[in-house]
Amino acid sequence: MFPIVRMRRLRSSKVMRDLVAEIHINPSQLIMPLFVKEELVGREPIEAMPGQYRFSLNEIVNETKELLELGIKSILLFGIPIHKDEYATSDYDPQGIVQKTIRKLRQEFSNELIIIADVCTCEYTSHGHCGIVKRLEKRPHAGELYVDNDETLKVLAKVALSYAEAGVDIVAPSAMMDGQVKAIREALDDAGFKDVAIMSYSAKHASVLYGPFREAAKSAPQFGDRRSYQMDPRNAKEALREIELDIKEGADIVMVKPALWYLDIIKTAKEQFNVPIAAYNVSGEYTMIKLAALNNLINEKIAVWEALTSIKRAGADIIITYFAKDYARWVKNGEVP
Repeated sequence: MFPIVRMRRLRSSKVMRDLVAEIHINPSQLIMPLFVKEELVGREPIEAMPGQYRFSLNEIVNETKELLELGIKSILLFGIPIHKDEYATSDYDPQGIVQKTIRKLRQEFSNELIIIADVCTCEYTSHGHCGIVKRLEKRPHAGELYVDNDETLKVLAKVALSYAEAGVDIVAPSAMMDGQVKAIREALDDAGFKDVAIMSYSAKHASVLYGPFREAAKSAPQFGDRRSYQMDPRNAKEALREIELDIKEGADIVMVKPALWYLDIIKTAKEQFNVPIAAYNVSGEYTMIKLAALNNLINEKIAVWEALTSIKRAGADIIITYFAKDYARWVKNGEVP
């Protein structure tokens, strides 16, 4: 007779389970997104994302120090400016809020910290779109507003270059414009910033899960939506093509966003491409877990551990998550498996 296969032998204790675990999540592989707001004093709560804050320039230094002490060595910056216009001019201003933050953090933490800056225009435009908006001149859609891809590339290149001049380690283009990685890589190289890496939002889907972020960053579009440039959630092959194109254009790291609802894309990308894969555990995913925990429907620590484990198991090398600080603290205190 076929003997009983006793799989439970390797599940008999926590020490045994840890010994044979296939997935381990190290805080150094997590990136913490941070919002820095111009002319803010201290920090202010983000109502749509319980437990998250907008930071002043000085307060973000204190927050970063706490992150480093917990083993979080990478941050992703989003700026909230005072001035917005149709052309996102404050986005590439050398005295812009993100540029000032990069310089301040570089001065304070030298090479201890990986500073990543999001490259997009949605927080900086009066209309909230991820590029320069124009009106179509040709029929049959004459007069309709649209985001001009090639004009936007010029702005994105300026933004990335201004971040490089401030001392950023990685720029992260998120506008989903065709050719954005190529335009940024050429601008950086021509200016002598060959060592600044690009982490591209390669497969950024037009998702309902960005709602809390848009409230946090004050970046909701004032008309229409972003489906003409962000990816159709129905198309897996298209996502892989976007990733392949970004790699050919010079991306050092490629990203899938959102993470939890697109684990299949992460898995296939990991199998197909030989570059680091980042996954963004986005604001809607964060808020769903947070609200369920606040209503005593789930155990937050275990839910976060399970969510991050699923992203890692799918193949992500890097996870961008608003839970990074909490998770690192739970790991330090032995409060998660």
